[in-house]
Amino acid sequence: MAIFKDHSISAKQLLSFIPEALIANLSQTTRIDHYAKVLHGNKLFYLLLYGILDNEKLSQRTLEDTFNDSLFKILFNLDEDQTVRRSSISERLSKVDPDYFKQIYECIYEQFAGVYALTERKKYNLIRVDSSMVSESVGKLMEGIDNKSGKKAVKYSIGFDGVLPCHSNVFTNPSYGSEDIALPEAVMEHVKKEAGHQNIYVLDRGLQSTKTMKAFSMSQVTFICRAKENRKFTLLESLVTQGQDLDLGESKLIRDCRVQLYAGIPVNNKRGNKHYRHELIDCDFRLVVVESKAEEGKEYWFLTNDFKRSAKEIAQAYRRRWDIEVFFRFLKQELNVSHLVSLNKNGMQVILYMTLIVAMMILIYKKANNIGYKTAKRRFAMEVRDLTIALIVVHCGGDPGLFFKT
Repeated sequence: MAIFKDHSISAKQLLSFIPEALIANLSQTTRIDHYAKVLHGNKLFYLLLYGILDNEKLSQRTLEDTFNDSLFKILFNLDEDQTVRRSSISERLSKVDPDYFKQIYECIYEQFAGVYALTERKKYNLIRVDSSMVSESVGKLMEGIDNKSGKKAVKYSIGFDGVLPCHSNVFTNPSYGSEDIALPEAVMEHVKKEAGHQNIYVLDRGLQSTKTMKAFSMSQVTFICRAKENRKFTLLESLVTQGQDLDLGESKLIRDCRVQLYAGIPVNNKRGNKHYRHELIDCDFRLVVVESKAEEGKEYWFLTNDFKRSAKEIAQAYRRRWDIEVFFRFLKQELNVSHLVSLNKNGMQVILYMTLIVAMMILIYKKANNIGYKTAKRRFAMEVRDLTIALIVVHCGGDPGLFFKT
């Protein structure tokens, strides 16, 4: 088999984290297999798992070919005589309960987070939250968010704890085109999942709503976001002390202060037309302004409700937000998220949960073996291929050791 001598964990070990007992139990306790003749919940789960990993560009047609492939059936111990059509996969994705896949995803996340990622996650308690849009090129998406090209798009909002994706949302309603609506919903859903959390939610410039920031503070949700430069505010006090070192490493501190922000309050004029009046919001925030050493004169404004950490820690926490940008690039380039397999929101949710499950396996494989994203995806797939070959040899009464020399 594909054995990489410097690796500390194998694909086979990671595949063992798939909660087969939970999958079987959910199939019995839910109505996911109601009316399903062939594509039962567990078979759809394995089909998507293997399909995402094995195909450079996933589609309903490639999923059809994958299910009908003997290698896939050997790997997951499925009946050789069963076959499916693309139309059956399309219909199943549009009707299957996404919560089935959500529960499996959350179970696998907790296993990985507990065994591999706990130290990393608790080091900073940073949850990076961001969104990415995926457009439907052929224009068949009926419900979606209008983008600049005039096509409909879907928005994926994901929380990333620095090691693994810890939360996800699929938005198709046009109102979620605004990050001021999508990001707060994603944050608050994650907050509800983690009672007594001490997370710091790090967001980009998409979040600008003062009302949302106040709502975070009222709910004791700590956040750090990048503000628009020269945003209007009222200075309450400077937090820079006499003799304080203004050198923050990659940047230098320009301003650190307690402020109050303005929000646009909608009002109707005499003609009944709506306009916005700026009013000061009764809530204190912290404004940290730094200047980049690499880009002379380039300022970065950060808003937060965290008054405990130093300005340097605030700036460094925001820099770590870049992790989620790298993660989104990995999802799009390596795991097919740059296009839509299903045009139905139900199917989109299922595909996203399954993609995140595969992503978690590859991320743990990457981190444990200290290799890059592309190498991790390639080697993981090679190990799964060789595992399948070994199973075929055993199934035929042979000795895989004669071929693999191990």
